[in-house]
Amino acid sequence: MAQKSIKAYFVAAGQYHDIDYARLEILKLLAEHEHIRTTVAADYHDLEGIRASDFLITYTCNLMPSEDEQLALRDYVASGKRWFALHGTNAILEFLADGQVDTPETAPVMMELLGSQFKAHPPIHPYTVQNLDPDHELVKGIGEFETDDELYLCNLHGDLHVLLGTRFGGKIEGWTASDWEEDRLHPAYYTKQEGDGEVLYLNLGHCRGHYDMQPVMDYYPEVERGSWNTEEYYELLRRGIRYCAAA
Repeated sequence: MAQKSIKAYFVAAGQYHDIDYARLEILKLLAEHEHIRTTVAADYHDLEGIRASDFLITYTCNLMPSEDEQLALRDYVASGKRWFALHGTNAILEFLADGQVDTPETAPVMMELLGSQFKAHPPIHPYTVQNLDPDHELVKGIGEFETDDELYLCNLHGDLHVLLGTRFGGKIEGWTASDWEEDRLHPAYYTKQEGDGEVLYLNLGHCRGHYDMQPVMDYYPEVERGSWNTEEYYELLRRGIRYCAAA
């Protein structure tokens, strides 16, 4: 008997990241399931399309829905749907005249729904990701692994079920939220209940090419692929997609 088709709604857009690369890689993973039919968008404006979908997946940065869209997204998840939010979905960035980067808290509904708001990261460097719930289906069998990625430091909201995490403590240069001196665990992957639905937030997965920092700079010297260079990240993405499609 043929599988029932599943409608995925995929928002891939934003700034300061190689969205083309991430979009293509995620579409390849979605295409591994012939019964998943995907709508791709560059914003959250098509609320009817989102409501008609079975799950939402996002890879964005500095792309915030309007307040009405935020409320609609909250209702969407609360109705029993799942949202697989990746990397910078929770990031609001403002480059200041003094060279600092601010992360204004201007979308509280969105951040409460997602369970976190990005505030800063240290320079990209290798760090260890720990499995904090090895019996959970999303991370079972995935051991501790090394990645060379942006280590997200966030304000956290609500009751989070943390699956993966990493430790950090130190001063962060270049960000208005600079004081992270306390050495503590920071979530890299968690789930959060919202009504009858659930948000999955995986903040690994930075990527950037030569032309992705415009208009801040015309040409970025490095090509960065972060956790996309690890087998573990692709396995996490595959499991997240299966988990959302099965809801």
